[in-house]
Amino acid sequence: MVNPGRVCCITAPFLLSIAVLVCLVLVFIAGTYDRNDTVDDLYFLKIDLTNLTLSSSANIADTLDGANSTALGGALETAKQSLGMKDYYTIYMRSYCSWNGNDTYANCTDPTAYFWFNPVSVWGLNSTGESVDDLLPKSFRDGLSAYHAASKAIFYLYVFALSAAAVTLVVGISAIFSRWGSFFTTFCAAAMALMMIGASVTVTAVYIILKGALNDALKKDYGIVSTIGTKVLSVTWIGTAFAVGAGFFWLLSVCCCSGRSPYHKNRDEARRTRAEKTPYTYERVGSPYLGPSDHQSVPLHTMGAAPGFQQPLQHHQHQQTAYEPFRPQVV
Repeated sequence: MVNPGRVCCITAPFLLSIAVLVCLVLVFIAGTYDRNDTVDDLYFLKIDLTNLTLSSSANIADTLDGANSTALGGALETAKQSLGMKDYYTIYMRSYCSWNGNDTYANCTDPTAYFWFNPVSVWGLNSTGESVDDLLPKSFRDGLSAYHAASKAIFYLYVFALSAAAVTLVVGISAIFSRWGSFFTTFCAAAMALMMIGASVTVTAVYIILKGALNDALKKDYGIVSTIGTKVLSVTWIGTAFAVGAGFFWLLSVCCCSGRSPYHKNRDEARRTRAEKTPYTYERVGSPYLGPSDHQSVPLHTMGAAPGFQQPLQHHQHQQTAYEPFRPQVV
């Protein structure tokens, strides 16, 4: 039988581990369902192109070479009008969605591993007859390169965190019966917490850099605005807090709440318990109160002869070993 105290001891870390798993699943399935406001609202970055315009020549001259700026603006205009560039793009860990007007979170792509969003190819800018890669500012190219390089690390960190959360729950079942189970579960929970911390820190830093690069290059001159998805960052950081808490409580359960059931002692302890004398039980009292036993022949009182009366020697000897009369000899 499972010890109820042990069950209560691991309930908190077990529930926290489940919460971590739920947060990770939300991050993984975000952007995989068309027009689903619940999960598709968990985007890392949103790009708004509804106000796409060309800036004045003075503003262009302040940021980029005039000819290059005009060429890039022309490529953006052509992509918007002729190549199917959408009004909105939302970027997720494994896919992106794009739509026009109020058709929110439509046209979501199939999820892929190591996904990264390349605006040049997605918007079809190189199909406008311009070599856009040479027209983009250096800050934009550097930010995009950092995002591309980190996309694999982000994917691996989240996959490992998801795997560690699942293993923690499976191994955590053994913690119901023994503190050794908690000991091994603690290692899995520690790995889960480390992966969650790494994933949350990396994804936050990378998308902040990407947002800055896009806004620096495209917001002022072309009206393209990028914003960070605060909801998904809240989910991943809440999951990180749950993971750290789960690791702490799994470690605490190693030291507390033994898994040994009080209703199932070991054999030696049970044997010792049966050998102990319990109160209010009958136990025969030995002689002299209940008469002699096989090993006791001492009389209570010797019965001598009356004064002046002579008995034969044998009878006298027999009388010296007689027991007190009127006492029961057998119980």
